[in-house]
Amino acid sequence: MGKRSVAKKSKLMLLLLEYLKDSNRSDREIAKILGVSQPTASKMKNELLEEGLVRQFSAIPDLAKMGYEILAFSFIKFNTDRIGEFEEKSEEWARGQPEIIFSSRSEGMGFDAVTLSLHKNYAEYKKFIMQNKEFGGHLVTEAQYIIVDLVGGIAKPFSFKYLAEKRKNSE
Repeated sequence: MGKRSVAKKSKLMLLLLEYLKDSNRSDREIAKILGVSQPTASKMKNELLEEGLVRQFSAIPDLAKMGYEILAFSFIKFNTDRIGEFEEKSEEWARGQPEIIFSSRSEGMGFDAVTLSLHKNYAEYKKFIMQNKEFGGHLVTEAQYIIVDLVGGIAKPFSFKYLAEKRKNSE
């Protein structure tokens, strides 16, 4: 890899870190911070998307102000005899549930998968849990849940800006 490629990747990473702090800034503003022209900043933004470093540019909302009271972490242990069936069906199920914001295989505490979901209230959360049991109860040997009160005291709100600041300060 030549010096130009390393420098380019470094600039792309700096751009990514700036977008993690605040993706609402204009290309002109970002160009000033990076010391490049506005067209170069626009081109670099497209490269972030093309290379897959950024999947999409999106806002991080205040979930409580949007009406969500609960963030649920669901930990699932598969029936090992039916793991293939579970994986096949669970992906389809998760994609069809708009309240699921993240779902993946995982490892730890004896569980095989984790799902994060948002709920307007406890009644909706319980309905969601019952639907999950109806859908995959025969494929699951254990499920544990942690629910987070989004209206109560949040010590540190969700944001990628902290990660960007740490990364930038360590370089």
